[in-house]
Amino acid sequence: MINDEGANVDLYIPRKCAWTNKLITAKDHAAVQLNIGHLNEEGMYNGQTTTFAFSGSVRAMGASDSALDRLWKEKNSEQ
Repeated sequence: MINDEGANVDLYIPRKCAWTNKLITAKDHAAVQLNIGHLNEEGMYNGQTTTFAFSGSVRAMGASDSALDRLWKEKNSEQ
């Protein structure tokens, strides 16, 4: 919910798995969220990040590495 000043006031905002698009529940303690920093032409961090969240089921299948690789390639091809 957003208040009159435009600030988000929800106590819990559910995340979605970047690979399966399923909601990550509060009880999914195996879920992870990765923030990947962007670099400029000189190789220095420029303050921007891209966030990917993976559910515990994707990690249990051992598919998170290949999923991250494919999602990152798709993200870079869009730019």
